[in-house]
Parts: sequence; structure tokens; C-alpha cells
Amino acid sequence: QVQLVESGGGLAQVGGSLRLSCAASERTFSNYGMGWFRQAPGKEREFVSAITWSGTTLYADSVKGRFTISRDNARNTVYLQMNSLKPEDTAVYYCAGRGTRLRDLRMGYDYWGQGTQVTVSS
Repeated sequence: QVQLVESGGGLAQVGGSLRLSCAASERTFSNYGMGWFRQAPGKEREFVSAITWSGTTLYADSVKGRFTISRDNARNTVYLQMNSLKPEDTAVYYCAGRGTRLRDLRMGYDYWGQGTQVTVSS
């Protein structure tokens, strides 16, 4: 059973934009919000952004001011608008459902999507 489905990845030019989407099939899998993580080959997975269903957001310093996370509560969906893309944004982006509520919004993710590739050409 697919729990989270990402879409919107692809190839972009430096300075370009992409919008990622992630839909949760079951609200209980992401009862405390959703987030985005990314992982480049040979690199550790890193936190990108998170949002709670009440609207609290958090961004990694590396994307702050360039990326915007938003939500559609009725559709159990989150979006990641990525602007001013840089080559270092190239990675597989994973949507995650937050099943455990912790003070740190970078933690508590129990459910993961399959990932979508984002490639930014230099």
C-alpha cells in the first residue's frame, strides 16, 4: 500500500523553479504534519522543510528564502515550491509523514514516500 506519493521532480536550470507535491493516502500516517527531506548520492539525508496542519513551518538554512512549503488540509497534501534553484539542490527528495509529535519539527517522521529526483543543471 502506497502511503505517500511525491510528484513534480525533474530537471531545472540554475535559477529556475520546480514545485513538488506529496499526497498522503491516510491522514493518520501524518497526523502531526508532513515534511521534506533530500539525499544526494554519497551524502547523508538532510532535512529540508516541515509544516504542521496548523501552519507552523520550519526551513533548513540552506533553502530559507528560496523554498516555500504549503499545505492543503482537505487533500492531505503538502507542496514544496522551489525557486532560485542551485546545483547543490540536486538530490532525491522524499516526502515524509509525521506520526510522532515532538518539539523539534525535524524529528518524528515515521512514513516515507518513494522519492522524486530533482536535478539542477549548472
